Amino acid sequence: MRNPGNLQQPTVLVVDDSEDDFETVCVAARLAQVTAQFVNAIDTDAALRMLDASSPGDFVFMLLDFNFPGVDGLTFLQELRQHPVHGQMPVVVFTASVNPRDQAAFLAAGADAFHVKTVRFDDCLQILTDIFAHWLVPPSTIVAR
Repeated sequence: MRNPGNLQQPTVLVVDDSEDDFETVCVAARLAQVTAQFVNAIDTDAALRMLDASSPGDFVFMLLDFNFPGVDGLTFLQELRQHPVHGQMPVVVFTASVNPRDQAAFLAAGADAFHVKTVRFDDCLQILTDIFAHWLVPPSTIVAR
């Protein structure tokens, strides 16, 4: 799946069933002045369909939640790591789970990073800004909040 707008613009696959959380990601990117396209998959089945329709490198990284109806984020990550085309895609887990066992399980399954969504909007924006700074753009181009 090629980005139809600007082929130079990086694309992030956000796998999250919450429209509010997806909007928070987009707002954080705008506030941090990150130029990227964000594509939302509302569950792991939709994410797999998007990946199957894409080429390696179409997505810079995946932002993955944990809890979904059907296949959860951890099971999806374990299966993704076996995918012949997209198995090496960077995956950043962004979830409300504060359980240390969940973090350990995701990291053991091959997550590149694990971050906890916070209730406070400003804290959530800072976490997302940090994620963008590390995975998406050179740090000098991020606007600190």
